[in-house]
Amino acid sequence: MSKTISGFSKFSKTEKIDWLVKTFFANDITAANTLKQYWSSDEELQELHDEFIENTVSNYYLPYGVAPNFVINEEQYVIPMAVEESSVVAAASLVAKFWSTRGGFQAEVISTKKIGQVHFIYEGDVDELRNYFNNTKEDLLEATESITKNMRKRGGGILELELRDKTEDLDNYYQLHVTFDTKDSMGANFINSCLEAIAATFKKEGIQIVMSILSNYVPECLVRAEVSCKIEDLGDANPELFAKKFKQAVDIANVEPHRAVTHNKGIMNGIDAVVIATGNDFRAVEAGAHAYASRSGKYKSLTNCEVKDGMFKFWIEIPLALGTVGGLTALHPLSKLSLQMLQNPSAEELMKIVAVAGLAQNFAALRALTTTGIQQGHMKMHLSNIIKQLGATEKERDYLLEYFVDKQVSHSAVVDVYNNLNL
Repeated sequence: MSKTISGFSKFSKTEKIDWLVKTFFANDITAANTLKQYWSSDEELQELHDEFIENTVSNYYLPYGVAPNFVINEEQYVIPMAVEESSVVAAASLVAKFWSTRGGFQAEVISTKKIGQVHFIYEGDVDELRNYFNNTKEDLLEATESITKNMRKRGGGILELELRDKTEDLDNYYQLHVTFDTKDSMGANFINSCLEAIAATFKKEGIQIVMSILSNYVPECLVRAEVSCKIEDLGDANPELFAKKFKQAVDIANVEPHRAVTHNKGIMNGIDAVVIATGNDFRAVEAGAHAYASRSGKYKSLTNCEVKDGMFKFWIEIPLALGTVGGLTALHPLSKLSLQMLQNPSAEELMKIVAVAGLAQNFAALRALTTTGIQQGHMKMHLSNIIKQLGATEKERDYLLEYFVDKQVSHSAVVDVYNNLNL
């Protein structure tokens, strides 16, 4: 059977599902029922979800949890997290409580600049191009007046417009490099609209516009979060050894890319969960963070640690282009609820909160890795999921949870015990 179809986007949602079931599931009604069971019973809410993307056939749910007891700059927070990985929220909650009695987290926004570029090819004389740019720069900015009007009222807008010669990297390649401040919006649509208006005005014989697009590499939209305490207050049986091994783990991630990737992935577990919960673009944040980790030419840790003069200090610096107005933040009911839970933060305040979530997640992972090992806690959390997959009864579930309280958890071990149950 051919899997090519024309006019699919014009089908109703039910018709789309019927075609999928017929084409890929041998008319098994179970597939249709699975897709339909995730529809919202609230027709208005479902219609809202259907409009987020094209060809919607169902909703894909992620668990939505909260991590309490965060103290950030002396303010208390409960942080919402949307994530499927079993240990993330538990780890964040434990670390939040741990640091809440040791001064909490400190966070500051270092800068909030974002970048957009008009990429173009020009084969003519470079001095002539520079003169043309200098003579038309004000016209280029004026072309964005209607777009930037409201943003300028909020203190944002275009901060700088430069002509950059990139011909050493690629023959005849130049760019208009534009710096923005988008205040409380993430600003993607705003930036792209400005760039297209600039490109439409930047017309000269020999200039070939290739594309106009924002950059998700935002090294000047930067936030820092940190924790610190006396080494003796770290709460471990041997705090000096704990601090030493913890720092060594961070140092390893700064020299070994294979470790750094997994190290940073753990940081993004916490960051992505809050970014998703608040309706922001986790893919943009991921791309920007990993690019920043590579800015020296070698992929490194996003966190750093110092053990000096009896003090332990652990911090992160990370670029985060986030918004609290516009986009999904204003449309998705849970995104709006998340921002309310966070006391309706500005974009800068949200940057601090998200950076703290990433730092907390990394602290939890490194503490586990350098003490008990990562699998003990992770597999304990995963035990419930394994039991559910096996279809255990409530009595069987209670027995398995009790049985593995003091035993190593693995999928095969749980299956073996389950298969030999005689309850």
